[in-house]
Amino acid sequence: MKPLNEFAVKRLGSANSSRSLILFAVFLPYCPLMPEQLILVDPRNRAVGQGEKTRVHAEGLLHRAFSVFLVDAAGRILLQQRAHSKYHSGGLWANSCCGHPRPGELTRSAAERRLGEELGATTRLEYGFRAHYLAKFANGLAENEIVYVYFGFVPEGLQPNPAEVASLEWQHFADLKQDAGRRPERYVFWLNHYLTQHEAEIKLGLTQAANRARD
Repeated sequence: MKPLNEFAVKRLGSANSSRSLILFAVFLPYCPLMPEQLILVDPRNRAVGQGEKTRVHAEGLLHRAFSVFLVDAAGRILLQQRAHSKYHSGGLWANSCCGHPRPGELTRSAAERRLGEELGATTRLEYGFRAHYLAKFANGLAENEIVYVYFGFVPEGLQPNPAEVASLEWQHFADLKQDAGRRPERYVFWLNHYLTQHEAEIKLGLTQAANRARD
């Protein structure tokens, strides 16, 4: 399967045909059945290669990722419960969306793509901050990520993908932080990390996203 930005060109007819030759381009989309490739980085976030997703998480290799917080006009954060079939942290609650850019893909473009894949959502995202965390899970996998965190206003008509998302709920930041402090096991590691290590950045990002929606 070719990358997203490549095209296969086919020709209809022949040189001996009385009809004009017709050229058309066929867009070759990413195939979900092909092994997903992630961007490997060094501690300074410089790309150093790529690796297959399963191997990257099995070996705990440092890689690039993104995370998204969507907010409504009331300042509530959209949370998603990860599908129970996910490769780790299934059934736990996370922020609105997360994932990995593909080699050659801009990180914000990847985050906006992933919103469509997980939530059926389209919205403009703005960069908030960058974080790093390392987490090891009971199934032997690990997340070792440098994460770009984005903020946006939640659009209408969400259509969660059941293969990715089990449920949705809304919480104000103060309520979320209080509940995560009381029941951290309910939430994914990275959300707990953001809440404890990046509180000021999250509050600022949420406020700015809500204000942009009102303008």
